Order: sequence, then structure tokens, then C-alpha cells
Amino acid sequence: MSLSDVEQVPRFGATIPRSTDGRGVLEGAFSLLEAVERAGEAGLTRLASDSGLPKATTHRLLGQLVELGAIERCGGSYRIGSRIFRLGRSWQPHPRLLRAARGPVRRLAGTTGATVAVNVLREGRTMVVAAVPGEVDEIVPVRPGAMYPWSTAAGKVLVAGARPGLPMGPLPLSWAADAEEIRERGVAFDHEETVTGVSCVAAPLYGAGHSPTASLCVVTDASAPLQRLADGVAQAGRAISASLRTR
Repeated sequence: MSLSDVEQVPRFGATIPRSTDGRGVLEGAFSLLEAVERAGEAGLTRLASDSGLPKATTHRLLGQLVELGAIERCGGSYRIGSRIFRLGRSWQPHPRLLRAARGPVRRLAGTTGATVAVNVLREGRTMVVAAVPGEVDEIVPVRPGAMYPWSTAAGKVLVAGARPGLPMGPLPLSWAADAEEIRERGVAFDHEETVTGVSCVAAPLYGAGHSPTASLCVVTDASAPLQRLADGVAQAGRAISASLRTR
């Protein structure tokens, strides 16, 4: 194999062969889609740089993705297309999670006035699956697909209840004791640790297994009484978990 038969894609940390099974092309395409998602809207030069792909390859893949509806072209820029949006909306970590969470999430948002969200762990970070915006929306707009550090309350409660061997990288020295406390309380807190002026409380959501499938969190002003909110979050979490466990 010659140097012309490989493309460097730094995001994946290795050279990717242009194999006959198309794996290299697929990895390049997904690297490019991620670059477009991060940028929101960007031109060819920036997307080539952000994805780590050669400019000619980026131009070719963009053209193919535009034809498929995965990316839209807006003048000289590109953004995520409607086909990716449509396909992505059907994803959830549990087949009944969004349906089970809909009622409790809306009621919790209505009674607290806070932002309420359902979250999962992905790539060592907290990813929002569904959300109802609340009073702190201007400070921290929580939207489906948004990624936050694992150290949010929503992430802490998931890491604390996860099976051993979760690929999280180095954890704080105090984490073992913190995780034990979270498991005992059944909730996790974030006192302005992620965003100044904003606090959060989260509870785990369980499917059939012993590890959380997702988490439910309330994001509110830092002055709000988190302990009082914790009772409502835990109660809503138990209701959602009961629905997930019912066949």
C-alpha cells in the first residue's frame, strides 16, 4: 500500500485505508459530519481543517452528502441537512424512554419553572436527549444533542451507578467517596460547578438492569433550594423508571 492509498484523519488517531469495504470513506464522512455539527455552518476550508481530511476529499464527500440530504449547501457554506435531523430524532437509549418521560418531565417543568432534561452518557460526556426549557434558558440553553462535561449532576448520577470499567479516563481522587454518597442519596447535585449562577439536581432512570439507562435533571437558578427540588426530581425519576420496567 502506497502513501496515496491512505488518508490521515487525526480525529480517529490513525491512518485510514481506502479499503474495498468502504470503511475509510465512512469514517471520513462521519468525521466531516461531526465537523459540520460542531461548526453549525462553515465553508470548505474550515471543514477540511476541523475534520482532518484533505481539502479535495472534503469537497468530494461534501458533494456526496449534499446529494443524500445529510448536509445542506448554503451559498459557500455547509450545515447539517434535514435527513440527518429526521433520522436522529428517532434515537433514544431505551425504546420507551421518551414516551415514559414526556408526562413527568412536563409536570416537573410546570411545577418548578426550571429547565428539565433527560440525559445519557456518551463519549465520556453528558448528552441531552430531551428537554423543556425553563427560567435559566437564557444563561444555559439546554437542547437535545447538547454535550456537557460528565461532572454535571446529570452525569455524576450516571457515572456513580455505572458498571465497572466505564471508559471515563482519570477520575478525581475523591470520586469513590462522592459516588458512594450519590448512590446512598439517590440524587446528585451541581452547585455552579458547570455554569456560574446555575445549579442542578439529577436522579437516575432505570430500565431492566441495575445500572441507570439515563438521568433526569432540573437546571435552575443557583439560589433555588436544591434539596426541596431533589424530592420532586427523585419522585419523577421513580415514575419514569416504573414505566420503563413495565412491559
